[in-house]
Amino acid sequence: MAEDSNSYALQMVNIDKYFGAVCALKNVSFDVGSNEIVGLIGDNGAGKSTIVKILTGVFPPTSGELYITGRKVDFRKYSVQKAHEYGIETVYQDKSLGEKQVLWRNFFIGREITLPFGFINVKKEKEIANEIMINTIGFRGKGITVDSMVSLLSGGERQGVAIGRAMHFEADLILLDEPTVALSLKEVHKVLNFVYKIKDGGKACIYISHNIHDVYEIADRFVIIDRGEIVASILKKDISLKDLDSFLLEYAHGMKDKAEE
Repeated sequence: MAEDSNSYALQMVNIDKYFGAVCALKNVSFDVGSNEIVGLIGDNGAGKSTIVKILTGVFPPTSGELYITGRKVDFRKYSVQKAHEYGIETVYQDKSLGEKQVLWRNFFIGREITLPFGFINVKKEKEIANEIMINTIGFRGKGITVDSMVSLLSGGERQGVAIGRAMHFEADLILLDEPTVALSLKEVHKVLNFVYKIKDGGKACIYISHNIHDVYEIADRFVIIDRGEIVASILKKDISLKDLDSFLLEYAHGMKDKAEE
């Protein structure tokens, strides 16, 4: 790698992914700065989900290299658990929380704080959950406590809890996979405020969405993927929302293909 890898939370280098004869990703090189929010934009089927699954250890690429905070990943040993150890946390559009559980339990699912003999330290978990809710994600209303059931929270509040949990577990890079799908405008605004807290906390973030209005508000840079290939990386300061929209429409309407004929 020619550039200083210490300034990056993530570097994907010449990543290909094939499913049989089908090419899902082709020569993808993609990086995220150590305190940067990158908006990964593309239509359904563009390759966004494949990138997420490679980064989170669900499956390996066919070829290419991955560096996380400067450390080269050995794909033969990489897994979902290893991704957590490398400091990668993911918040999905849904199913990030257990609806039938109280909030404090959701913060520690699979990572329980235990007492001698293996019993869960309920008091400690509640204290930490309360600290995260108040100081990390800013839940200060009387209506929500660590003992609240997840099912009683709004969509935006649930995403806030999931983001707060990711930040607590020492994540260097947080992946947000379509976090505002099916939310009202008011709830979208809540989620975007939580995303700002990621950057304020010195973390890096990949915000994955097909809604460019949300992405444009939150991201420092936009990476556009089209049919498995990265076609552009544009700093926010270099493009307006209108021009970004026009750029994406060119690909959506096949103008790229016409230009290459």
